[in-house]
Amino acid sequence: MFNALLQPAPDGQLYIQWLVSGLGWTLLLAFCGWWIAFVLGVIIGVGRTVPSQVVSCMARIYVEIFRNIPLLVQMFLWYFVIPELLPQPIGDAMKQMPPPWGAFWPALLCLSLYTSARVAEQVRAGIEALPNGQKEASAALGLTTAKTYRFVIVPQALRLIIPSLTSEVMGIYKNTSVALTIGLLELTAQARAISEATFQTFTAFGAATVIYLVLALCAYQLMKVIDRRLTIPGMKARSKPRRRFTLSRATGASA
Repeated sequence: MFNALLQPAPDGQLYIQWLVSGLGWTLLLAFCGWWIAFVLGVIIGVGRTVPSQVVSCMARIYVEIFRNIPLLVQMFLWYFVIPELLPQPIGDAMKQMPPPWGAFWPALLCLSLYTSARVAEQVRAGIEALPNGQKEASAALGLTTAKTYRFVIVPQALRLIIPSLTSEVMGIYKNTSVALTIGLLELTAQARAISEATFQTFTAFGAATVIYLVLALCAYQLMKVIDRRLTIPGMKARSKPRRRFTLSRATGASA
């Protein structure tokens, strides 16, 4: 089924090399975008819960803007609109970057900010899930608000939200496919190029589907291992053993 991928392409490479190249850009975009989004998400998520109304309001505006605007629209804004709004030397420098960097950097900013808004909501939920006694005990020990968040609240919240962060890690790999709309030759774009060159649509997108599935499974297993190692003892609900209903118990109960 995938024999077409082993055929030579017009540029002398094999079509499978096109997929490998696209996979490399997908991994680079997702990896860099995730760590930027994670750092920003933690900062914004903490800002949603601090006592300062100004900081909390600004963090909420950030989340509402980047989470509720469709990702495709944000991608177009970063690539076509933002360079026109910046000072002319900076805008011209962005538009004159050679490919694929001219598309990579806007895609990276877009994915990072979009995902960071989603991570921020996860962090906020994790902080609010902790009992209020954590902050009260920290205040009783003389810790400042900053130290309370740094040493007590945030470490526990991050360990609580690892299962929910799994979907965000898997999602950013899938969302990289939107970058094809601004010309980045990531995995989906390369699959489309192979389809147009060979007319083997099923082969091209079938191979891309398998690769995306493998990436998702690897991310899931990695986050599962991290969750198992960092689980807070006593914080995860334990499943109760099911009680067996026997005939003797039923007879005794009726007696």
